[in-house]
Amino acid sequence: MQPRNMSMSGVVDLAAVKAAGEAKQKAEQARAEAARRGAPPAAAGRLVFDVDEAGFEDQVLQRSAEVPVVIDFWADWCEPCKQLGPLLERLAAEYAGRFVLAKVDVEANQLLFQQFGVQSIPAVFAVVAGQALPLFQGAAPEAQIRQVLDQLVQVAEQRFGIVGAPVSAEAAEEGAPEPEQPAGPYDGVLSLAHEALDRGDLGGAVQAYKNVLAEDPAHPEAKLGLAQAELLQRVQGVDPQAVRKAAADAPGDVRAQIAVADLDLVGGHVEDAFGRLIDTVRRTAGEDKNAARVRLLELFEVIGADDPRVSAARTALSRALF
Repeated sequence: MQPRNMSMSGVVDLAAVKAAGEAKQKAEQARAEAARRGAPPAAAGRLVFDVDEAGFEDQVLQRSAEVPVVIDFWADWCEPCKQLGPLLERLAAEYAGRFVLAKVDVEANQLLFQQFGVQSIPAVFAVVAGQALPLFQGAAPEAQIRQVLDQLVQVAEQRFGIVGAPVSAEAAEEGAPEPEQPAGPYDGVLSLAHEALDRGDLGGAVQAYKNVLAEDPAHPEAKLGLAQAELLQRVQGVDPQAVRKAAADAPGDVRAQIAVADLDLVGGHVEDAFGRLIDTVRRTAGEDKNAARVRLLELFEVIGADDPRVSAARTALSRALF
C-alpha cells in the first residue's frame, strides 16, 4: 500500500512555538537548563510510551526540545494499526534514541485527534522543538518508513539542532516490543508471514497464511492475517482519487464500489466501507449482489467477529438480502 503524505515538507504550528528560529532557541535553552540541573537527557527515558491529553505537554512538547518525538495515532479496532504499531516500536529500539515513539489511542484522546487534524488512522506525526510535522497516514512498507525517519532525524538536527541521545542497551530493550510466546505448531510459518508483511512482501505473506490454512482451515490467526494481507494487496499501488472518481461517476459499477470499500477500510473508515457494500447488495441482483456480499464478508474477517460494527453490519446485510 502506498502511504499518503510521506513527506517532511509540511509543518503544522502548535501554540507552543511560532517559528523554527524561536523553536530552536527554546530547544537550546531547555537543554542548557537540563544540563544545569544535572537532569538526564530526555532520550534516556523510555523509547516507546503511551501518552494522553493530560501528559502531552510534559511527555511530548517538552521532550521534543531534546529528541524528535514520533506520534502514532491508533485505535484498537484499526487492523492496519496493529501491523504498523509493532513495526514502529521495533524501529524505535533500533534507532536507539534518535527518536522516541509516543502512542495515542484516538478513542480515549479525541482532543489530540482533532488538534492534529487527523483524517484517518493509522496516522503518524512527529514533534520537534514543539512543532508538529505530518509524516504519513496509512500503513507503509518498512523501507519507506525508514526513509521518512531518516529525514526526520536530519531535519531535527539541521533545522533545530536536535540530535537526540544514545541510550543504553537496557533502555533500548525496554522500548522494544516483547517477543511473542510460541502458540502452536505453525509459529514458524506465521513468523515468515509477519516478516513478509514487514518487508512489504504482501504476496509472500498471503502464501504463508494460505499454507497454514491448508493444514488447519479454522486457524484464527491465519484467517485474520490472510484477510488483512489480501486487503493490503488489493489496494497496493492504486490511485485513491481515480478509484473514488470511478465509483462516483458510475454508481452502478459494483467493482468500483467494492474497490472504494477496500480503500475506506484501510483508511479506518469502517462504517463507510460496510455501508457502501450493504447499499450495493440492496440495489443489485445476481452475480453483482453476490460479489458485494462476498467482499463484505471478507472485510468482516479483517475487523473481527467480536467488533460491534461487524454485528450491526451483519444485521443490516441480512435485511438487505431478505
